Amino acid sequence: MFSLHGWSRPTLSVRFGIFLDHPLTAQDVWCVLPPQATTTEIPWVYGCDGKWLGRVGVFFIHRNVTTKENLWWSFISSETYEAIHRDLDALTVQLGNHLPIGAVSDWKGSIVAAVASHFGNIPHQRCLAHVDREAKRLLPLHSPLEATQALRRVAVLLMLVGKPTDPHVWQTSLARWEKHYGSLLKEKTYAPQGLTRHWWYTHGNIRSAWRLLTHEQQPFFVFLTHPLIPKTNNALEGVNSNLKQKLGNHRGMSVTRQASFLSWYMAFTRSKSPEDLKKLWVYQKTKFSRN
Repeated sequence: MFSLHGWSRPTLSVRFGIFLDHPLTAQDVWCVLPPQATTTEIPWVYGCDGKWLGRVGVFFIHRNVTTKENLWWSFISSETYEAIHRDLDALTVQLGNHLPIGAVSDWKGSIVAAVASHFGNIPHQRCLAHVDREAKRLLPLHSPLEATQALRRVAVLLMLVGKPTDPHVWQTSLARWEKHYGSLLKEKTYAPQGLTRHWWYTHGNIRSAWRLLTHEQQPFFVFLTHPLIPKTNNALEGVNSNLKQKLGNHRGMSVTRQASFLSWYMAFTRSKSPEDLKKLWVYQKTKFSRN
């Protein structure tokens, strides 16, 4: 049986279970270890993303992608505007006047609306890694359709955009694809008699990919005119990947305890020295004794 310093796993579970039942919140950690975003005047960019815990809820993270600090986090039932709004309400109180100069996200409607509501009309980059991944899902690599293969090649080029002239070149490639294969976007399949649904678009995935690449393109290229803003949300993707690994190392916990475990992990990401850990420990003891 696994043991640490002579303690069995059940004993460790009992001894450390109290911490999972009483995690430090983002508000608690902010009181003890305020992030760099509030202690300097350095311009910074906001990013956010969520890690689903099964189908029960999302552990949602708000991050300063410039200084690579996790600013706020919470466990919410889903990525709704109301849930993100509550987080940003609390976060903006802590930030005061030092708000971000830009944002990057996966461009969910709830996130876009919440960012605009709390941070104003700041430049907001749509994560190109998310676009690239979704386009590849809709346009399989080994599809037998020439149109699918051709549109996939155009989609892949989006990640290579890096100069102010590149968007025009990329959009020209899209226009060339439409000239050759655009008729497929309107092609319909008609159902046999007796079915409730009479027809549908034959190439639904191609239509979805086309809309993904052509609808509201301006957020794709914000990073070209705002160098501090990255073109991807990879800073958050890396955090989520790390969280997934940590949860994998501690399989068997309930969803509630998983969320508590991740809250502790987020707290430890803000501690940079033994002194910081001691401050968290003293705060936790004081908080627990009051309760």
